[in-house]
Parts: sequence; structure tokens; C-alpha cells
Amino acid sequence: MEEKISFVIVTGLSGAGKTKTIGVMEDLGYFAIDNLPPNLIFDILKISEKTEGKINKICVVIDVRSREFLQDLPAVVETLRHDKRVSLKVLFLEASYESLVKRFSETRRKHPIDEGELEEKIREEMKILEPIKEIADFIIDTSDFKLATLKQTIVSLLSYPEEKTMKISVVTFGYKYGIPISADLIMDVRFIPNPFYDENISDLNGTDTEVKEYVMKFEETKEFLTRLEELVLFLIPLYIREGKSYLTIALGCTGGKHRSVVIGEVLAGLLNEKGYSVSLEHRDLEK
Repeated sequence: MEEKISFVIVTGLSGAGKTKTIGVMEDLGYFAIDNLPPNLIFDILKISEKTEGKINKICVVIDVRSREFLQDLPAVVETLRHDKRVSLKVLFLEASYESLVKRFSETRRKHPIDEGELEEKIREEMKILEPIKEIADFIIDTSDFKLATLKQTIVSLLSYPEEKTMKISVVTFGYKYGIPISADLIMDVRFIPNPFYDENISDLNGTDTEVKEYVMKFEETKEFLTRLEELVLFLIPLYIREGKSYLTIALGCTGGKHRSVVIGEVLAGLLNEKGYSVSLEHRDLEK
């Protein structure tokens, strides 16, 4: 059975957090489009089908900026809900009148409704969007939300296993070439005996079986990997709770060719087995 396109429409009041929601959706792997006229959704779906599954998660923001086109949204949503190719969810973001006034006053952003004072514009937008709010699957009140709370709410509503939304990058490096500046966690593996001093394998690197067997034969290596995995699995949900979407783990040895590469390969494999999205880079392998 062909996988359905996950399609999320984000709508709601100006200042309620739609821009931040786009960022969350992009972190979840969605192709995101801001300020799309409703009828263009069907064109986006046609384009998506031509990508042969490469774009199968789409998020569009449709709000009062669409002006006269906004009235087409209920009919478009009704059509999408009967489209067997699409799994649709409509999120409506709102906030209290007081919160919206405060946010616009603090940011000095221009409200999309041109006429009237700020208070009048907010009340007018609430009135315009009332029919849209009625067709939403989920209504999210962001009055007291921090970014981390907004992300947790969206992840929950979209039925994602929250921990699996974290993208993990494992980078191996050599201390002689400097520490990766993007690293969140840095682990020094120079305590492991160095294969460089074994003339039979010194010209090989950590992707070669002989080097891997050498590094992994030590009890301290095995215990370190066990504790490292426990630490990373402990930290991931805590980072997610604080709104973090990416985690870079840097593993360093002297030259970045032997020990760190082996540990990086093993750690990336362990995390992949746990279902995480993991990328692996051996920064200094060819130096």
C-alpha cells in the first residue's frame, strides 16, 4: 500500500506562534511553505507526487494574509479530507487578547490587517478566522507557551515518538587539528591504547576490521561504550524538553584516524538500532 502524504495546515492568529511552528515542522522533516493561498495546495500535492516519495511530509501556513483567498480554505480542507492520498491535520494557533497585544508591542511587528489601531486589528482578525477555527483538528493556545512547550505539543498532536525527533550527528576528530566548534558533547578517547604504535595496523584506519578489532579488545573500551550509550540515551529526552532538535557528539583521539573512528562507528550503529536519525562524519580521516 502506497504511503500517504502527511499534510499539515497551520493557521491561526497573527502573533500566536506560526513562524516558530514552521521551524518545528522543518525540524520534524516537513517541507514547509509560509503564506500559501489555499487553492495552491493542490499544485503542491502534484509536485510532491512527482518526487516519488522524497517529499511526503508537507506543512503550509495559511492565514489572514491570504485575504480574499482565505474563504476558500474550508472547501479545500473538505476536499483534502476525502483524498485517499493525504493524511491531513489542521492546527489552529491562538493566544489571549492580552498576550497578542503584548507580543506585537514588544516586537513592533506590523499586523497584517491594515486598517485601525492594534487592538481593533486583533479583534477583527479573531472574527475573520472564526470559521477557520471551527474546521481545525487541534486548537493550540500559546498564551503561556515557551518554544520547548510548543514543540512538545506539536510532536504529541502529530503522534510522533518524541525522542525520535532528535537528529544526532556523530563527528570524529583529531585533537591535533582542533575541536569541532559545533559539538554539544565532546568525548576524549585517548585513554584507549593507540593502534598507531602497532606497526602492523598503523597505516590503516578505524574503518578497517583490524583496527576495529584492536580497539575493541580492551575492557575499558567496552565499558566506556556502555556508559557512553547510557549517557546519550539519558540526555536526549532532556535536550528535547528544552527545545533542542539537533545533538552533535564529537569523539576525539590524537589524529582522528583510529580510536575515535572506531568508537564513532560503533556509537552511530547503536543509536541507529535504537531508531534515531544519525549521521556520521569522520572529519580528519584523510588528513
